[in-house]
Amino acid sequence: MLHALKVLLTSYPPQIIFRKITNKILGIKIPQLKKWENVFKKKRGLEIGGPSGLFKSNGYLPLYSCVEALDGVNFSSSTVWEGELSEGSFYKYQDRTGYQYIAEGTSMPEIENDRYDFVLSCNNLEHIANPIKALLEWKRLIKTGGAILLVLPNKIANFDHNRPYTTIDHLVDDFKNNITEDDMSHVEEILKLHDLKRDPKAGTYDQFRERCQDNYNNRCIHHHVFNQALLQDVFRYCNMDVKLQYSSMSDHFIVAIKK
Repeated sequence: MLHALKVLLTSYPPQIIFRKITNKILGIKIPQLKKWENVFKKKRGLEIGGPSGLFKSNGYLPLYSCVEALDGVNFSSSTVWEGELSEGSFYKYQDRTGYQYIAEGTSMPEIENDRYDFVLSCNNLEHIANPIKALLEWKRLIKTGGAILLVLPNKIANFDHNRPYTTIDHLVDDFKNNITEDDMSHVEEILKLHDLKRDPKAGTYDQFRERCQDNYNNRCIHHHVFNQALLQDVFRYCNMDVKLQYSSMSDHFIVAIKK
């Protein structure tokens, strides 16, 4: 706890420090929370790469308590974030349980079309090498009128702040070239511009480089850097309508609806 506070005080500008501390102390929620909750209330969904503290009752966007049911997908039975996982009725979100799938976020053939009302993804899409492929797969899983909610890191408040924003042309090229999760094309940029002072868990530069080189197994790399304009472009490419948007100092939030 003390180490995390030291990192915050020594690595971030004052306005970010103030916002992070006040949000934590005051338990601040996303503005117009009811509008966001109403999209998911009493509906059945799937979370990619969860569970997420942000969706818990004390989180910034507390959706777990209002949904009817939620299953989860993780890329491996052992991850940096969740530890050891098993497929089956073991997905634990808040004090509830759903079905845990072990599958790539870009390919889930075991889940039938139009099964869910919504998909949640919090701080996950940036770890996927081919975001458009992932979003089209998630779109397949939801019914017409269903929603996809993305939460992605706002680079000004994390270790990506020195990196340029990704362009829609880049993501479309990745999709058309069928880029897979073993892609390493961003590693050089990441090693050059990643701010290790804001990422103490990454260790030394040599440890960080080693982790990046083993990304297929750990999935820690942020392949792309998003802003709201890019997220709108991505959903437009996927032929989905944006319904809600908001950016905090830490994250970008966006909900889009399947036509």
